[in-house]
Amino acid sequence: MDYRNLGASGLRVPVLSFGAGTFGGSGPLFGAWGNTDAEEARRLVDICLEAGVNLFDTADVYSAGASEEVLGQAIRGRRDAVLISTKTALPMGEGPQDWGTSRARLIRATEDALRRLGTDYIDLLQLHAFDASTPVEEVLSTLDGLVAAGKIRYVGVSNFAGWELMKSLAAAERHGYPRYVAHQVYYSLAGRDYEWELMPLGAEQGVGALVWSPLAWGRLTGKIRRGQPLPKASRLHETAQYGPPVDDEKLFDIVEVLDAIAGETGRTVPQIAINWLLNRPTVSSVIIGARNEEQLRQNLGAVGWSLSREQIERLDAVSTVTAPYPYFPYRRQEGFARLNPPIV
Repeated sequence: MDYRNLGASGLRVPVLSFGAGTFGGSGPLFGAWGNTDAEEARRLVDICLEAGVNLFDTADVYSAGASEEVLGQAIRGRRDAVLISTKTALPMGEGPQDWGTSRARLIRATEDALRRLGTDYIDLLQLHAFDASTPVEEVLSTLDGLVAAGKIRYVGVSNFAGWELMKSLAAAERHGYPRYVAHQVYYSLAGRDYEWELMPLGAEQGVGALVWSPLAWGRLTGKIRRGQPLPKASRLHETAQYGPPVDDEKLFDIVEVLDAIAGETGRTVPQIAINWLLNRPTVSSVIIGARNEEQLRQNLGAVGWSLSREQIERLDAVSTVTAPYPYFPYRRQEGFARLNPPIV
């Protein structure tokens, strides 16, 4: 397993990390993902650690805290061997203090997460969404206090727009608060919007990407193909409305190229899709999920080998889309492009 610095921080993370969204799964979304209990979760953690995957990502909103609880049970007795990433901001109830990132909410959410995880510190706390109702200075000063108290060690965000992230980074710089070092983002061969603004921002500001849903919400598993019905066992029947939109024709074109490269390399479609992401700028770690040991071992096979330059170029070409305004001139027109050189 290779390790990379998380953004501009000194925290070293594995290029693959494990997403615990299936742990304790319940409800229409997380229940469809899986329902891994503590015993099975411990086995999955064992396999991850054997492979060098020591970063485990969860969130308070995953099955109303059950994911954090099961993860805490699965790592009991080996806390020093793992890195824990969790997220907060989304609603955990109907009360006025049950959502957002106000001072009161952040402090209580952190204490609740520590209790559920059975630990006294969180390696990486990420804000699950931008809270426009709370001043960024209040958010950052609260995080500063939690870092100073030793309850969290690094801070990051998830699903922020470019201006939201840059506003926060500027405020942190101005006041000397901890800077966000990670941005947990959706990024896949079937969804490359991250590249238009957030990737250049991350490269310039030292914010590493933690990629969620690298298989495009289960669409790049190799089981969904042109002219064939959705497999009966696919979780897309229940969860498609919750995930990022994907153009079906574009998806089928991508899968056909993935199929061809799978034949050339002897690798699976998911392994190729994940490996492609590991070659992208600013990507610190790709979060993989698994409902069972077989799925986990398959996804772990995405590392330890490399796509050829020609194969990468074919995947780039089939998955590219025209960027929206104001980004497309910087890709299409020479004068604009000179002002915005490509990230390498």
